[in-house]
Amino acid sequence: MLRYGPTPQPRGTGRAPSWLRTPAPRQRPGLRLLCFPHEGGSAEFFDPWLDHLPDTAELTAVQYPGRGDRAHEPVPGQVDDLARPVAEALAGRGGARLVLFGHGMGAAVAFETARLLTEHHDPCPEALFVSSHPAPTDIRIHEGHHHDDPVARLRHLTSEGPGAGPNPGPPPVPTATVYADLRTAARYRYRPGPPLECPVTALVGIHDTGVTARRAEGWRSCTTGRFTLRAMRGGPFYLVRHRAALVAFLLTSSGGGRARA
Repeated sequence: MLRYGPTPQPRGTGRAPSWLRTPAPRQRPGLRLLCFPHEGGSAEFFDPWLDHLPDTAELTAVQYPGRGDRAHEPVPGQVDDLARPVAEALAGRGGARLVLFGHGMGAAVAFETARLLTEHHDPCPEALFVSSHPAPTDIRIHEGHHHDDPVARLRHLTSEGPGAGPNPGPPPVPTATVYADLRTAARYRYRPGPPLECPVTALVGIHDTGVTARRAEGWRSCTTGRFTLRAMRGGPFYLVRHRAALVAFLLTSSGGGRARA
């Protein structure tokens, strides 16, 4: 098995943590959709997507430390420290075509994971979807950004747009974890390197004033493959209210079949 670097382990145990969660394993999936949560998010956030996936597509989500059954583990301080263990966990998993989707901070983690997998060809991602995140080369870190009230910051990140109302979802993660995620996201810096070869699609909410289409356009330079910029109805958290439309778009764009109605 390829090694991508040291994998953090939970304190007080000799076992490596489980980074990947597959809530409904498929017998022989043709497509594996690997999802990376946003700041303050967890793997369980993507469970409702199962209602829209055909039997030929398998959903796997990343569980970062500091939430759920990994609440006792410290949150890594760098995006690279999240991407390396995920790439290691994926090493040697052949068969199904691999498609990566990341939202918010998860877009940066998915991108760095895709770079590692492409470098080692084990397995090579067939497509990358990055949501509500500016291009890595155009990240503007505001002074004191990670000192904002984490609850207020998370409320902005999970806004669906004007008049959308409250947002049901999995139990919230601890406030300290949200704070740590925001610090990790704020520290992210792009390191120049070879572009990806797979298609890259950048998604933004039309009411998201933080990540506009113009800021997402820079993702084009991150791949030699096809680039697509897609604007979705809603704000930074458009993917809740318009979940069915998003899943259908992901499946259609990556050749993963038709979504369930």
